[in-house]
Amino acid sequence: MSRRCELTGKGPMVGNNVSHAKNRTRRRFLPNLQDVTLASETLGRSFKLRISNAALRTVDHRGGLDAFMAKAKDAELSTAALKIKKDIAKASA
Repeated sequence: MSRRCELTGKGPMVGNNVSHAKNRTRRRFLPNLQDVTLASETLGRSFKLRISNAALRTVDHRGGLDAFMAKAKDAELSTAALKIKKDIAKASA
């Protein structure tokens, strides 16, 4: 399972653990991913997605999955999310 958000494309970053003596060892900063079920009002069904906590807050702020997908960039979305976006756009038009 990939450690990448399906809606924002957020993935692991790399950096250093820095001790008090300034010794540096490499580490990974992983995104806070959650398995959630989001409902689409336009399509009348729900979708299981693995998204970051920040993306979940953004979906709530924009007013749901349909509103989020309307503004989302295609380059950031996963293939499953891109298919959902196209289905929503087709159903609303």
